[in-house]
Amino acid sequence: MTHDAATADRRPLKARHVSMISIGGIIGSGLFVGSSAAIAATGPAIVVSYAVAGVLILLVMRMLADMALASPGAGSFTEHIRIGLGDGAGFVAGWLYWIFWALAIALEGLAGASIIATWLPGTAAWQIGLLLVAGMTALNLLSVRAFGESEFWLSGIKVAAIILFIGVAAFAVGKGMIGGGGIPAPLYAYGGFAPFGAASIFSGVTAVILALVGAEIITIAAADAHEPGPVIARLTTTLIIRVALFYLLSMLLIVAIVPWTGIRPGASPFAMALAAVGAPGVSLMMNAVIIVAVLSCMNSGVYVCSRVLVALAGKGEAPAFFAKAGGRGVPVRAILAGSGAAVLAVLASVLSAERLFAMLVNATGMVMLIVYLMLVLAHMRFVRQGGESRLPRATGPVVIAAMVAVIASMLATPGLASQAWAGLTTTALLMLAYRVLSRRRAAA
Repeated sequence: MTHDAATADRRPLKARHVSMISIGGIIGSGLFVGSSAAIAATGPAIVVSYAVAGVLILLVMRMLADMALASPGAGSFTEHIRIGLGDGAGFVAGWLYWIFWALAIALEGLAGASIIATWLPGTAAWQIGLLLVAGMTALNLLSVRAFGESEFWLSGIKVAAIILFIGVAAFAVGKGMIGGGGIPAPLYAYGGFAPFGAASIFSGVTAVILALVGAEIITIAAADAHEPGPVIARLTTTLIIRVALFYLLSMLLIVAIVPWTGIRPGASPFAMALAAVGAPGVSLMMNAVIIVAVLSCMNSGVYVCSRVLVALAGKGEAPAFFAKAGGRGVPVRAILAGSGAAVLAVLASVLSAERLFAMLVNATGMVMLIVYLMLVLAHMRFVRQGGESRLPRATGPVVIAAMVAVIASMLATPGLASQAWAGLTTTALLMLAYRVLSRRRAAA
């Protein structure tokens, strides 16, 4: 076997796979359905909220790119936090990230199951959710290449659907403006562009910033790709720009077509906009796209969960049992652990929906903000120690201030305070767990 063939065997993912895998983690039911709640709470100004959130995430990804180029073999992006802030921070960030994606698998599965259940009378959504988790687990167990190829096509369908939506909606809005309508009335005629005042724009950032996380999957998938360093360098920044544009253009067109007062939380604003412009078969088409988005996000989630657990096991911060890979280089045990956690979360939605499951859902909201905050702190230390960065030195403190403000806003917002406290409590428990682990190591 030649050197190139051996490399291809060990790293079966290409740049196109890595790009689509990351998109798979970013675009899920949160865009196609979850955005309705943000629009209803903010009005047309939600477009500005998405823009601000997009800039924050873009800056974080640029920082990640700097550190990934300096240490291309680090693996999971949480390992860059370890390099910058020490083993304790790496432990906390790694487990927070694993928890986030294990819960995301369950939440996306339940979102897709709720649609499929309407087509299968007599079948409970949680039962379908378990089947979806099992299906995505089986796909990941086949091989890394099978996962990458399936994610490429699933994410491709999502991207095509968004581009088609933007094209149809833009044509309808442009036609109305050229016909003498001027600025679309929904942007200003229902209480103004920011009906709840300028402060609501910042509150909107709090609500939507989590919809844009996921681009960091690039650093994880790149470990299975040819030339991981160059792959990360090319995609980390450009990917989030593309996705942010998808979000921004979609939201702008939606609020230009449908009065924000008519958008119901839990309904797909994409379907409502397409129905408003007279597109045929809207309901069936959007439900199909949402299910594809759900499967894609779950697929990426299973992959990411397993690789993060392998990295933790390799550091002795998870049982070494999970670090072992199967004959095809697939970490079977780590995959089953992540999927098992997702199964437990789905079951919690049935057995303890208002307590345990609600607590789990709330924890996801804050977890990624804390992980990103740690990543920015790691980059600041990276720069102080002479690391090369194209960003101004003031960028780190500015981003930290913005994220702290978002967290403070969550704590001050009744509907979001429980998310903030759940995430902070989870972080505190992990810090305590690391302290116990450190003492045991010292005593051994």
